[in-house]
Amino acid sequence: MKQTWKATVSTLLLVSSMAFSQSAAPAAGGSSPDTSAPSAAAAAGPSYVIGPDDVLHIAVWKENDMTATLPVRPDGMISLPLLNDVQASGLTPMQLAASLTERLKKYIADPRVTVVVTQINSKRVYLVGEVSHSGSMSMLPNMTVLQALSSAGMTTFANTKKIYILRMQNGKQQKMPVDYRKLVKGEQMDQNYVLQPGDTIVIP
Repeated sequence: MKQTWKATVSTLLLVSSMAFSQSAAPAAGGSSPDTSAPSAAAAAGPSYVIGPDDVLHIAVWKENDMTATLPVRPDGMISLPLLNDVQASGLTPMQLAASLTERLKKYIADPRVTVVVTQINSKRVYLVGEVSHSGSMSMLPNMTVLQALSSAGMTTFANTKKIYILRMQNGKQQKMPVDYRKLVKGEQMDQNYVLQPGDTIVIP
């Protein structure tokens, strides 16, 4: 009887330890999707300059009524309780937080404001031609032409040797050639241009 009881307890302990090790493995491996993919806010960074159509999360410590997620209007302004219209476009998140903090001192003792860019919509490039997703594309900081082409997806008819970028500089339009085939081979990497807002990528 004692041997049977001991065998049962040993089996239960073994099963429990196996279940625990399996449940703990994902946490140890860090396979959570939240940590594997960078967020838009992380991509924006502290030096990012806010623009129209960007979405901001503004949090005021211990003031739930003042905490909101809202877009920047086309005129560059945002609207907040007590403060009404506030200029956001042209400022970094830290500069906007400092501006809001100063304004809120009239109404709140020791206000602490945090500004996070949750969606980057003001910086866009455009893709036309033989791509699966033509039109405008929101760009991340330091986004390259290779990254944009990978996101858009080219059709089977695309002439990957004749791609080019149209860019306005000093009032003149520049045509910058891109040989996609060589880029994916790691060749002519000087053609993997860092995109600028307003660039148009043409895929013939």
